Amino acid sequence: MKKIEAIIRPESLDPVRRALELFGCAGLMISEIEGHGKQKGVVQQWRGEKYKMELLPKIKIEIIVKNGEVDKIVNTIMEYARTGEVGDGKIFIYPVEDAVKIRTGEKGESAI
Repeated sequence: MKKIEAIIRPESLDPVRRALELFGCAGLMISEIEGHGKQKGVVQQWRGEKYKMELLPKIKIEIIVKNGEVDKIVNTIMEYARTGEVGDGKIFIYPVEDAVKIRTGEKGESAI
């Protein structure tokens, strides 16, 4: 099993979520976060005044999947989250040692 953690733009959430549902992704967790990458924020202008936003709003999607589904999920996220601009996000993939379904006590892949 693997944990896929994707950091994407907030406006990419709906297309990515819909695409993952069509793929059959059973469950995911979504968090609103703030952060920055190499660009270290952006300069905005409001009422003639410039100011720097160092922490930008982002969305974090976390999904636990079977090993055979990783490439398809990653490719789906990339396809629907990519704008070609700086700040599209990152995807991280981690190994998951085990999973336990609290209600039934099922373990491993059957728990996801």
